[in-house]
Amino acid sequence: MAILTSAAAIGQRESLSDTIYNIDPQEVPLTSMMKKETTSAINEEFQVQNLAAAVDTNSANEGASYSFVNPELTVRLGNIHQISVKAAQVSNTLDAVDLAGRQREEEYVKILKSVELKKDINKSFYKNEAKSSSDPRKAAKLPAWLTNASLPSDMAVSAGTGADVADFTGTAAALTLAKIDAAMLAAYQDGGNPTTLIMSPVNKGNFSGLSSGSVATNQITSTAPKEASIVGSVSLYLSDFGTLSCVVDRACPDSEIYLIDPEYICMGTLPGRDFSVTEVAPQGDSTQFAIVTEYTLLPKAPKAHAYVGGLNGS
Repeated sequence: MAILTSAAAIGQRESLSDTIYNIDPQEVPLTSMMKKETTSAINEEFQVQNLAAAVDTNSANEGASYSFVNPELTVRLGNIHQISVKAAQVSNTLDAVDLAGRQREEEYVKILKSVELKKDINKSFYKNEAKSSSDPRKAAKLPAWLTNASLPSDMAVSAGTGADVADFTGTAAALTLAKIDAAMLAAYQDGGNPTTLIMSPVNKGNFSGLSSGSVATNQITSTAPKEASIVGSVSLYLSDFGTLSCVVDRACPDSEIYLIDPEYICMGTLPGRDFSVTEVAPQGDSTQFAIVTEYTLLPKAPKAHAYVGGLNGS
């Protein structure tokens, strides 16, 4: 007797999971730690106050007249808003049929494009780019603002106003703790207290492999009844000038590591332009839309931060 097999049977229903699996990274560590601010001008300005350097000769004669010296004037800085867009077009049929894993294709696509836009903005903050008011407008990114840095001798920082870029043309070298310490020292001497060390996955591995009395070393933990585990990563760095929490950002380049104080860095967006959805006039039998963000980077105290540059990823 012939055996009826699944290959020959007619009328089998298809089986499709009602879950859509996505392992693409969605985290945006740098953007997430920033304060959010509603801005009001394409060129959003802010003021920075510098104090006079401390002296060890501040003594006065008894009965002497005062010498009046006004404090330093504030420095007025500003950054340009940049427009970033993600647009999509969805067939109206897709919103009419029964779909697995989502109820409406249009709403699902809007979520996906919003996540993509969020990742684009996060990655853009690391770009070595100066501000520009010419179309398409560009916001100055981190390297254009930060002057506290540990760089090879043939590289140079920007002027720190957002108007020019750092010079990263030179010979890259490996990451060392001494370089992180030098950047931290530069920020500390300028009055800064960075608390977060942001690095790429490659540099996180390199950093965990460095040894120091201030870094947790690899160890074996065997506390019953759990199985023994090997600890091979470092999450905190105890520098001479403060503790740095280590954060991995997939968007951070292998060529730099950033020391950030979240209290003094903001992302500004214009009113109604923070991931706003614009419905576009239909074209044929479809729905079109664009997700728009008009944003800028506001490092309210550029000297509060620092970075290590000129790294070769080893």
